[in-house]
Formats: sequence, structure tokens, C-alpha cells
Amino acid sequence: MAEIDRLPSDAPETLRALEDVDIAVAQRAADVQQQPLVRWLGQASEMADQPPLVAISLATLAAGLLLRRPTVAIAGARMLATHAVATGIKAQVKRAVDRTRPYVLAEENRYVVRKGEENQSRFNSFPSGHTAGAVAVAQAIARTHTPAALPARLWAAAIALVQIPRCAHYPSDVAAGAAIGFGADGLVRLAERRLGALGRR
Repeated sequence: MAEIDRLPSDAPETLRALEDVDIAVAQRAADVQQQPLVRWLGQASEMADQPPLVAISLATLAAGLLLRRPTVAIAGARMLATHAVATGIKAQVKRAVDRTRPYVLAEENRYVVRKGEENQSRFNSFPSGHTAGAVAVAQAIARTHTPAALPARLWAAAIALVQIPRCAHYPSDVAAGAAIGFGADGLVRLAERRLGALGRR
């Protein structure tokens, strides 16, 4: 049985229009979700899940310390910090909002968006945690080692974009995840400046 529970009629028109786009894109994405390339890219994007990103960040920090490469060590520390902040913000938002993932809409004709009540992956579409983590880590790399900025950001963009055809997230989920990633980087930068100022006193 279909269950379509959209934003209320008194929600801002801009948000309702974005929701229309999200649903339309998700319905189109359902046609390509099972294609081999999309499935392979989706599996590859799991490197941006929390445990792999933490492991990569720790490995970068350890390598920098062991090899006495300060830039590498700083990059690893920043990767850990920005990822932790992004994960914390993402988790708070996911707890506050229930939104069924696109694959639920595609497979069950069910779409729900409401105040957070459920603690299940199928209701945790908003925002995209993979995108938040990838963008946060990419920003940490980019500001520590300029030559790696473009590859890191292209990697994060690829992680973000593949979430849509694999029916894991709606476009607005991805946009919100990216905003969280950039915001986390900004907060870590601010903390570093504050700590630096305290150290100079």
C-alpha cells in the first residue's frame, strides 16, 4: 500500500519545490539503481562510511608521525577532527528528521518526512553522512597539502554524486551533507585559530 507523507502544505514553497525535485529524481534513479556500474560505484563509495574514513585518517596521522613528516601528520589530525565534527552534526540532524530513503520510495512506493521518531537506516536519508564525511576529510586534506586539493575534492564530489543514482539519498540530502562537511571544516579552522591565539599569549 502506498504511503506518501510529504511536507505539510504550510511549509515554505521553496522547500516544497525542492521536495518535488527530490522525488522526481529518485523515481528516475530507480531505473538505473541496479545497473552494474552504479552498483559498483555505490560499493566503492562505502570507503566514505565512518569506520573506513576514521581508519584512513588514523593511518595518515600514524604515517606522518612514524616517517617524521609533519605535513602528513597534521593532515591526519585535521582529517580526524573535521570528520568527528561532521559526524556529530550529521548524527544530530538524522535524529531530528525522519525521511525514507529513495530505495524505499522506489520499492514500496513509500515516502515519509517528519520529525524524528525512528532509528532505522531506511528512515535516515537526511542528510547524507557519506557526503558530510567525504567533504570534511577532503577539505582537511586540501588546506594542509595544496597539490592534493583538487584530487581530494573530486573524490568527495564523486562520493556525493553516486549516492543519488544508487538510491541512497535525495539531492537535497547530498547538498545538506556537503554543507555539514564544509561547516565542520570551518569549525575546525576556527578552533585552530583560537588555540593558536591562546598559545601566543
